[in-house]
Amino acid sequence: MDNLIKSVAITGGTHGNELTGVHLIKHWQSNIDKVERPSFSTELHIANPKANKAVRRYIDQDLNRQFSLEDLNNAELTGCEQQQAKLLNTLLGPKDDPRVDFIIDLHTTTANMGMSLIFNSSDPLVVGMAFYIKQKMPHATLFFEPSERLENNFLTSVGRLSGFLIEVGPIAQGLLNYQVYAETQEAVMHALDYLEMKNTGQPVALPAQMPGYQFTKKVSLPVDENGGISAMVHPNLQNQDYQAIHPGDPLFITLAGETIVYDGDSTVYGAFINEAAYYDQKVGLSFMEEMTIDLDMNA
Repeated sequence: MDNLIKSVAITGGTHGNELTGVHLIKHWQSNIDKVERPSFSTELHIANPKANKAVRRYIDQDLNRQFSLEDLNNAELTGCEQQQAKLLNTLLGPKDDPRVDFIIDLHTTTANMGMSLIFNSSDPLVVGMAFYIKQKMPHATLFFEPSERLENNFLTSVGRLSGFLIEVGPIAQGLLNYQVYAETQEAVMHALDYLEMKNTGQPVALPAQMPGYQFTKKVSLPVDENGGISAMVHPNLQNQDYQAIHPGDPLFITLAGETIVYDGDSTVYGAFINEAAYYDQKVGLSFMEEMTIDLDMNA
């Protein structure tokens, strides 16, 4: 596969109440030189303007779950975000023959995840971008969630190389915070610089491996017989994203104050712990596994 990058799209506001990406896009639209690079074109898009205007995550459906090839080709899916996904697919894709090579999608989280670099592809260019940003921002965490591009339902999968999601937190929904804003901007600058160096054949010294985490499953909040939430994240677990959860460790605490422990038989790691955006699905956190990420996982 030709890894020369000719076009990059930066998207913000895929979730309308995550304002960091929206305001970075607006800033760069007035200061386009910040995101331009000589070897490729850069375009800027506010992905879900209706939800952003309403300062809501979405109007009808989560936009960042609407981009599987099957759903994009399903004319019966006519919700607000389903239609917006089809519009973005026309603008950036089509997914099965993309116009845009690479998409960088900007997100924030209410969870204490710091700078998280989320990528779905094992392509060395994509993995190398994650490694390069982490070299520049050592506190960043690598979050690998492998999937086939055509089956992946994230916006980033519309691009030819599956793209890259920058997730920064904690920050409340509907707010701006300069530290989160500045960190996101810095990560994007490193990403664009990396692509420019790769395009122009400049040497980029990267390690063969880096530590990271791989998503395994979402963990639901306990519910009562009527389906209502009956417990919350345990205070010992709150804000402990990417920290070890051992068998028997507190996981949830009921409304009556009774502790519910993790009953698995292996150590896991939490992410998106008590993420506000997942309460509509009654999800309390995600389980992750520690892993070593290879720069060339296909070798």
